[in-house]
Amino acid sequence: MQYPKAEIGVFGGSGFYELLDNPREFKVTTPYGAPSSPVMYGEIGGRTVAFLPRHGKDHSLPPHKINFRANLWAMKELGVERIIGPNACGSLQAHIEPGHFVICDQFVDRTNGRADTFYDGPVTTHVSAADPYCPTMRSVAYDTAVDLGITAHPEGTVVVIQGPRFSTRSESRWFASQGWEVINMTQYPECYLARELEICYCNISLITDHDAGAEGAEPVTNDEVVRVFNENNEKVKNLLYRMIPALPTERECVCASALQGASF
Repeated sequence: MQYPKAEIGVFGGSGFYELLDNPREFKVTTPYGAPSSPVMYGEIGGRTVAFLPRHGKDHSLPPHKINFRANLWAMKELGVERIIGPNACGSLQAHIEPGHFVICDQFVDRTNGRADTFYDGPVTTHVSAADPYCPTMRSVAYDTAVDLGITAHPEGTVVVIQGPRFSTRSESRWFASQGWEVINMTQYPECYLARELEICYCNISLITDHDAGAEGAEPVTNDEVVRVFNENNEKVKNLLYRMIPALPTERECVCASALQGASF
């Protein structure tokens, strides 16, 4: 099937299932099975956009059951060169509060058993993940957030846990003691798979809660996560509506050449 071409992809997270007005919908087939949902296609600010809710349109897919490879491959099939990945996250540090945005620059992977590479052989390929998030997109995201009056942090490390359970208090205190700022269940392998396809990727973490180890904070609940995310959905959409047209058309970042010298 001939799919339309999109410049920019967006993965919607918990509580964020709509972005485009009157989109066209396409069921994209991939060698890795079905994506989380059909891909919605439309325009924002004159730029072509593909939108896919990573948990499915009805949030039927828990984090450990998301077919990340199919989702990323579907974006590649549509010609996407840049992906924005907003998601609901917990804070591990007192100064990062619910309602804040964090534009992450690093991740720590604590997941297990997830299909996390497109390179299963026979050609051995090692793609660097030293700086996993696109510096150009991160800069645009932060500057746009500031312009909109959103409290945003220009960098941060997200620790990615397997889910679907939340952390114990001891785990949360351990993560916080390492100086990591954000906790989430879906950033890995999503952002790394984008790098393997030479697609730029930017994470926007919307903080919905303080994780279980924060002093004085009540342990996180799913209801609280969804409530705070829904309250801030318009901020996420406004950021995307302003950020997408501001992205440069040419790519001069490391993401675009990630495969150079990676194969044996």
